Amino acid sequence: MRALPVGDDALLIEVSSGDRAQALHAELLRRRAEGTLSVREIVPAARTVLLDGLIDPARLASELTASEVPPTLPRTEGVIELPVRYDGPDLADVAALWGVSEEAVARIHAGTEFRVAFCGFAPGFGYLTGLPARYDVPRRATPRTSVPAGAVGLAGGYTGVYPRASPGGWQLIGTTDAVLWDHTRVPAALLSPGTRVRFVVMGRR
Repeated sequence: MRALPVGDDALLIEVSSGDRAQALHAELLRRRAEGTLSVREIVPAARTVLLDGLIDPARLASELTASEVPPTLPRTEGVIELPVRYDGPDLADVAALWGVSEEAVARIHAGTEFRVAFCGFAPGFGYLTGLPARYDVPRRATPRTSVPAGAVGLAGGYTGVYPRASPGGWQLIGTTDAVLWDHTRVPAALLSPGTRVRFVVMGRR
């Protein structure tokens, strides 16, 4: 673990893996909730956690780099279910990469419990982990100029759902009508770091 100062009151904590970043994020949230950590923002990413609004960043940096992060405990909150039509334009390509049928892609994907590792790219976009490494897929060689809202995609070891139409290079395997971002909702984002997610097969058009 490495702690890098960011400005006067922030730290960027680098760790060796996504799992460790998720565990560190959960531990820091726990400390803030119990009142032993005073911090304004805790923002996880693929292998880092940013802490902003610290009173004494140097002291916390020393403490964190000298300690072991406990493993992530299972969350007790319910699972968010996202109904999906496995009808994506890249479904056949993903099936070929996995060496299975298109129906098996839907079965494997929907049979996995995912966890939001971190959010980014666009408001409401969560990077979901959970598939075994053997199902990692590359991004498309040529990104699309427009991916529709609700598209379910794969890239590397992540699954994601596009909250709005945007360019994108992920392999699209399905679509959902779930609203990932609604500024009139509290909270606006349906998914947040640590949220458990399952995809539910709705069939194919």
